[in-house]
Amino acid sequence: MTFIAEKLKTIHQRQEQATGEEEDRSSSPRTVTRFRFDVDRVMQQVRSKIFGQDEVVGRLEEMLRVVWSDISEPNRPLYVALFLGPTGVGKTETVRALAEAIHGSAEAFCRIDMNTLAQEHYAAALTGAPPGYVGSKEGTSLFDTQRIEGSYGKPGIVLFDELEKANDQVIYSLLGVLDNGMMVLSSGEKTINFRNSIIFMTSNLGAQDITEFADGSMKAFWKKLGWVAQPRHWGASERELLRAIVQKKTEHRLSPEFINRIDDIYVFNWLRRDGLGPILDSLLDSLNRRVLKHRCMVLLDPSAKELVASLGFDKQYGARSLKRAVRTCIEIPLAGLLGNRRQDDPFVTYYVRGRRKGLAWYEDDERLVYESQEVTR
Repeated sequence: MTFIAEKLKTIHQRQEQATGEEEDRSSSPRTVTRFRFDVDRVMQQVRSKIFGQDEVVGRLEEMLRVVWSDISEPNRPLYVALFLGPTGVGKTETVRALAEAIHGSAEAFCRIDMNTLAQEHYAAALTGAPPGYVGSKEGTSLFDTQRIEGSYGKPGIVLFDELEKANDQVIYSLLGVLDNGMMVLSSGEKTINFRNSIIFMTSNLGAQDITEFADGSMKAFWKKLGWVAQPRHWGASERELLRAIVQKKTEHRLSPEFINRIDDIYVFNWLRRDGLGPILDSLLDSLNRRVLKHRCMVLLDPSAKELVASLGFDKQYGARSLKRAVRTCIEIPLAGLLGNRRQDDPFVTYYVRGRRKGLAWYEDDERLVYESQEVTR
């Protein structure tokens, strides 16, 4: 009996030990990584701000999971991406949304406007003045080192905006950064480390071709026909055709060694009419947050939203055209109404309804306070 009792005790102890180990495994992190941000939460925030670009956002999530797992090459940036596509489709806004989700601020990234570096000597603005020139000992440049290097638990974010507008020499000065993640300033006394950075570049290359396709002109028809006639483009959709045009423009503008250092190239689609609803809702939410200090808010009924969206739809200018429509149709009339309010007035809700080609504004859904006979862009 003693032998059996000891045997049962040993089995029971092993079962308890196995159960404890299983609980430890279930309560411990899924994997070991130095990064302290939740990919699912980050992407939820990004998707709440970027609309009509599901393919791009999906690929961005895959990239972020690779970065989070900390398996990137140690001797180069965490990730390098090039965003292509027409203006106003969310290229820069995607970077802003990512920075806000990871760092808590939409401005928490280093942004370099490449359109200000259109001449060759402007390369010194990036790499610093060479020895013998004024400012060479200071080692100054446009880069914000703190935002580039990030922290141990969070990556830095860098944006080179409108890349194609910079001088070739300026673009070539970035080759070392994309290749080994380090930039030694011309003075030789300072080095900027990009190895904990996610680098984004944006470009409007091919935007003119997209505009021509969108306007439906005869010139665009013959140009499209010339592309469709090529065997490799037989059966291609309009979006696939535009993607091919944009990529060809990119290969013509950027050197092969530069393109070869880019991890991924994303082509943003132009915004479609049926995808403007969420963008309009987001613009109105932002407006209502700004006017809370005036103790009021604005609500649009479906007819008003339809009118503003139809006025703001433009393939060439994307969401920027919708923003202009919101300013013309909503912000300007609202500013006029706010001019008549006093600080001690009670909170009011303005209801806006569409009427033929105009908009009618009601205070608390009762009294008509403003009406436009016709709204124009």
